[in-house]
Amino acid sequence: MSGGIDYRVRRSGRARHARVVVSPEGQVEVVLPRRMALRHAEPLVAEKRRWIERTLRRFEAARAAAPVRLEDRGIVPYLGQELTLRVRVEPRRSRVNVARRGEALEVSVATPGPQALRDALERWYRREARAEVEPRLDAATRRAGRRYGALSIRAQRTRWASCSSSGAMSFNWRLLLAPAAVLDYVVEHEVAHLEVPDHSARFWVLVERRCPDYRDHERWLRRHGASLRL
Repeated sequence: MSGGIDYRVRRSGRARHARVVVSPEGQVEVVLPRRMALRHAEPLVAEKRRWIERTLRRFEAARAAAPVRLEDRGIVPYLGQELTLRVRVEPRRSRVNVARRGEALEVSVATPGPQALRDALERWYRREARAEVEPRLDAATRRAGRRYGALSIRAQRTRWASCSSSGAMSFNWRLLLAPAAVLDYVVEHEVAHLEVPDHSARFWVLVERRCPDYRDHERWLRRHGASLRL
């Protein structure tokens, strides 16, 4: 703890410099290069204290404003829409079931409470994420004249997506809680990495050519990313 801020330290063989990471869940982490002494962590947190506190407040406000109610007749977002939950508790059910009917999401679970509902919905969102991302990724790579490797859907803590040096793509299922235009932008962003692996000026020129309003989507993710939670 430093100045009332709880944090943990993680060493990384890939880190070149010490940095502070604040997750949307409110966890503060100091990432240190593998050979850097632990004593450097606390001064760094003290130096970044105002930024950390400001970021924590922003994430807390975003979570409070999230349009998610995990209950019968509650709502969840889906690519800019709001789906109404229809929840049935069936104690003898061996498998959960989630099915979309228009603007309603019918969920059958064996146990009551938000945790069972959250688990069922996350599994459904993960399946839907692949169905939403894959055609967008195929179309974007065709337009760019590029190819990608494997596609995986994950629940990354601090990233919305990634593109490996081999062209393997990974996307966060929580992007389905954002507007469709934001997902489209993230796909274009990762496809651009197939050509330019870093975030140099050349990369952003390429992104702007393919997604002229990318700055709006970047701002949206910074402001609302913490609310993309169940």
